[in-house]
Amino acid sequence: MFDKLEILQMAQAMATHAAARQGAIAENVANADTPGYRARDLASFAETYRAGNGAPMRATRNGHLDELVEHREPEPLARARPGSESPNGNTVSLELEMVAAADVKREHDLALAIYQTSMGILRTGLGRRA
Repeated sequence: MFDKLEILQMAQAMATHAAARQGAIAENVANADTPGYRARDLASFAETYRAGNGAPMRATRNGHLDELVEHREPEPLARARPGSESPNGNTVSLELEMVAAADVKREHDLALAIYQTSMGILRTGLGRRA
């Protein structure tokens, strides 16, 4: 019954997206001095979550969805990040990577907060203390 809650699936998808994005950022930092390397990033979580598995979501009434979007792993390194190119053709900016890493931490913390809050609501509904 509780394994199909959309809010828990969304929290899991958000955490997975944050982890994949952190991996892309780490790869960018690791290749900061590689000639010709292009910095990459993932599409935003909102874009990837809306895309789902390609099946459109159907609303049976306002505020209700009868078809859940199945979770998919985000495609790593999906899009190139625009930036100024160094003389060797590298587009990694360590400053932008630091900002992106802070953004990923915020995304992961939000996913964890959504999960923890949802679990607290479920526990309260079952008459247990959170």
